[in-house]
Amino acid sequence: MFNLQKNGTTVKKEIMAGITTFFTMVYIIVVNPMILQSAGVPFEQVFTATIIATVIGTLWMGLFANYPIAIAPGMGLNVFFTVSVVGAHEDITYSTAFSAVFVAGLLFIALSLTSFREKLIEAIPSNLKHGITAGIGLFIAFIGLRLSGLITDHPDNLVQLGDLHSPNAILTLIGLAVTMVLMVLRVNGALFIGMIITGTIAYFTNQLKFPSELLSMPSLPEGLIISNPLTAISDVFQHDLYAIVFSFLLVTLFDTTGTMIAVAQQAGLMKGNTMPRARQALLADSVASSVGAVFGTSPTSAYIESSTGVAAGGRTGLTAVVVAVLFGIAAFFSPIVSAVSGISAITAPALIIVGCLMMESVAKIDWQSLDEAFPAFLIILSMPLTSSIATGIALGFISYPLLKVVQGKFRQVHPLVYIFAVLFFYQVVFLPH
Repeated sequence: MFNLQKNGTTVKKEIMAGITTFFTMVYIIVVNPMILQSAGVPFEQVFTATIIATVIGTLWMGLFANYPIAIAPGMGLNVFFTVSVVGAHEDITYSTAFSAVFVAGLLFIALSLTSFREKLIEAIPSNLKHGITAGIGLFIAFIGLRLSGLITDHPDNLVQLGDLHSPNAILTLIGLAVTMVLMVLRVNGALFIGMIITGTIAYFTNQLKFPSELLSMPSLPEGLIISNPLTAISDVFQHDLYAIVFSFLLVTLFDTTGTMIAVAQQAGLMKGNTMPRARQALLADSVASSVGAVFGTSPTSAYIESSTGVAAGGRTGLTAVVVAVLFGIAAFFSPIVSAVSGISAITAPALIIVGCLMMESVAKIDWQSLDEAFPAFLIILSMPLTSSIATGIALGFISYPLLKVVQGKFRQVHPLVYIFAVLFFYQVVFLPH
């Protein structure tokens, strides 16, 4: 079923790769509920919804697309949901925002059933792909620094160095140092082990307190956030959420596409500029986004942490299936996760290091050609400074064809890039973001 021999792998390698990927991305079941909690969504609701969306998306990826890529609620996308959607609009509740996520997911499914997204993968200039990955990495690292208190607000210069004597900052620095040592020693699951060690220190310094019951059955305090698809669609029209749906659509479209390509390239699974079984892989993300919205989590994405499993030898969907099974088991440990989520210093080092890993893409940008480098630079710079993945991608897609046209190289730009440049220009100038 997984063609292990054809892909030069074994069951043992795939299981170890799955375990490795799980341990490097399991932080999401702590971080995602913590971020969406700021939008008013109950922690337990997001915790369970995160696991449901992850299991469904990752199983689909493994069984139908046969790729060693995990799907889970995307970092950056959850911040976009909390800050740019719920936080920036007083009349939009989190349940209404999930309606926008659900509708965007349905549109994703429709697009994934066509050849559009496959063509888009081939059409996106490689330097923009690398810029998107690096920009998301810088944004994630910036979030980790802010959550930990290592960086704080400044009235004139936006940000400044935080109080390094605060218990949270000290714990973050210790956790970062421990995790980095494990990373450079190539210890499997270094991110997760680092979180455990940091959590242990927090426990013995009385910063972390565990509940009396460590295990519990998964629950959904709010039930189904979206129980009637027609009501969700009606919410979009009633609250004029077209711009938000469009934003989710564009952000998830390019976020997951860029990550998927990056991991597939690392595993040697790309055929030239084409990704085999791209439709099935893209459907995994689309379906998971819609299902996740029903239960109460932000859009899903392919996870760059899947690259750690690929580095451990994962080459087929069996790796993804192992990841899905382990996330299913993790669903019974919500009391522990809830306690840990209250200490940002435990998760912040993982965010900072994941951001570092994603910055590897900067080396692949053609810095000798300014018309290629500057749009990628705009993406990388603007994502953390605007707290918006969508704005970063938009600026890159607008500037790229403009620079090519003035150089007389307009034929080098795929027609789809021109179309998205116009759409992004409209979004940036006329729509909320």
